Amino acid sequence: MALTKVESRARIKSRVRKSIFGTAEVPRLSVFRSNKEIYGQLINDLDGKTLLSASSMDKSIEKTGNKSDVAKAVGKALAEKAKEAGIERVAFDRNGYLYHGRVKSLADGAREGGLKF
Repeated sequence: MALTKVESRARIKSRVRKSIFGTAEVPRLSVFRSNKEIYGQLINDLDGKTLLSASSMDKSIEKTGNKSDVAKAVGKALAEKAKEAGIERVAFDRNGYLYHGRVKSLADGAREGGLKF
């Protein structure tokens, strides 16, 4: 029997998460993408805590252009917050999504903002 879209993503997500782990020095950059919005979090998996986050719902992010442009702005905002917190390196977690479209735009924005991964 074929897997649904959600089941397929969950399977990919668990496979990817086996190798990606965030610490205080190198947190995990986790991406969540809904139909309208996109969210990014820096997570310390040792403590199980979110260090900081940014999303397209934040008031400071301009919602101009298409959703990929907004995702890039979210990545830049997340990188700025990380710089202020003294974080330079992250482990990128695409969270079961393909590295394409909005997920790639968020990653590119974070790289432009100065994060290394």
